[in-house]
Amino acid sequence: MIIGVGIDVAEIDRFDDALRRTPGMADRLFVERELWLPSGERRGMASLAARFAAKEALAKSLGAPGGLRWTDAEILTEPSGRPRLSIRGTVAVCAERLGVRGLHVSLSHDAGVASAVVIAEG
Repeated sequence: MIIGVGIDVAEIDRFDDALRRTPGMADRLFVERELWLPSGERRGMASLAARFAAKEALAKSLGAPGGLRWTDAEILTEPSGRPRLSIRGTVAVCAERLGVRGLHVSLSHDAGVASAVVIAEG
């Protein structure tokens, strides 16, 4: 059963500008592992914007409750390249309360825009 669906888009240049203007913003939005590629290189801005959109989409799929911490949701990359959501803390409590048993995420970026869709399944 689908409990919720969330979608979000982020303009990549605008997101980049916001990170540059606001020191520490990346640390409030992402856990350390999200900022780096498996190769050890810094993750590109399009990829970070897509991950931010995924966190927004996740919140929407849960009904957009207040009090969720950005770093309580992490977008991991499986060896195949497929994105996967890992939740803990405030996000896990909210998901459990709603009866969420699984989360599905899809990320994309093209033409200066990053997007994400999250499906919360019960």
